[in-house]
Amino acid sequence: MREYTIVKKGETLEWSRVPVLPIDTLLWREDCGISAFAKICYDEENLYVYLEAKEENIRAVETSPIGSPWEDSCLEFFFRPEIDDDRYMNFEFNPNACFYVGIGHSLEDLMRLIPDGEVPFNANPVRTEDGWYITYQIPLSFLRIFFPHIQFTSGKEIRANCYKCGNCTVHPHYLSWNPVVCEKPAFHRPEDFGVMYFE
Repeated sequence: MREYTIVKKGETLEWSRVPVLPIDTLLWREDCGISAFAKICYDEENLYVYLEAKEENIRAVETSPIGSPWEDSCLEFFFRPEIDDDRYMNFEFNPNACFYVGIGHSLEDLMRLIPDGEVPFNANPVRTEDGWYITYQIPLSFLRIFFPHIQFTSGKEIRANCYKCGNCTVHPHYLSWNPVVCEKPAFHRPEDFGVMYFE
């Protein structure tokens, strides 16, 4: 099981100072040259997420905020916010900020959350010369709707995984940070999450 330290954000958010979390476990398909990584940090009010992919043939068909981002080039962060609660949340984004946010114990009982208004979480996808990245933040106030007593404090432990996929891309692919132990593509497996500690 892999481990990652979520460092505390300084006065300004400087991603260059946040440790890299490699999304480098190849799953279910041969290597097609796509790579990805994540960076995560926090303060008392927000969890900040940076996900980046290097890929030539970006698929970005889904434009609706509530479409199916996993069919396009997609970057994902799944986590169990409270160690003594079996529920996890999944945040999935494509390069158009089409997103899927859900909560549940598994794919079988996953409930999709559809916020009102524009795309929440200050999601900002950016194209680069060799791929794309997205940044967003997960407010503590949002998590407290589902986990009323949650706090972001030093020493806190969560379970999580980060993924890169693209079910309908030119080269369908599946990558993860922590290995996923099953025969067919399936990311909704909290039993395969790694460990993250708040600095």
